Amino acid sequence: MPEQVFLTPEGKAELERELKELVEVRRPELAVKLREAVAQGDLKENADYHDAKEQQAFLEGRIQYLENILRSAQLITHNGASEDVRIGSQVTIVEEGTDDEETYKIVGPAEANPRERKISHESPIGAALLGHRKGDKVRVATPSGELVFRIKAIK
Repeated sequence: MPEQVFLTPEGKAELERELKELVEVRRPELAVKLREAVAQGDLKENADYHDAKEQQAFLEGRIQYLENILRSAQLITHNGASEDVRIGSQVTIVEEGTDDEETYKIVGPAEANPRERKISHESPIGAALLGHRKGDKVRVATPSGELVFRIKAIK
């Protein structure tokens, strides 16, 4: 049975935009590039042809991946603040011993992007936060050792 994929409405829209760009813009561009490379003749030693074929394989793989995710994803709707952390929650945490607040949105792995402060519910921090409430202390095992966070806010 395939693993359940979770997407927020924003994440779904973002993946749909990427898929549309790949299918309607990148795929036709690559087809032109391939035709031009084939027209150069001798495909065995044609670097442009081999590069275009490699790009095409990657592109088709990404298209298939996005189509599969969008077809099977469970849409997560977050209806405002909740008492406990769940997928779709925006959580503000403070590491024990510091005053530095960090805010993360808990999302599915398909839309996780730490640079945008979106972490997967399967990541060490995301998994540790799930089900906890404001004020709870949460222990997280990381490669550099155990960290303790206090949940300051849940939206």
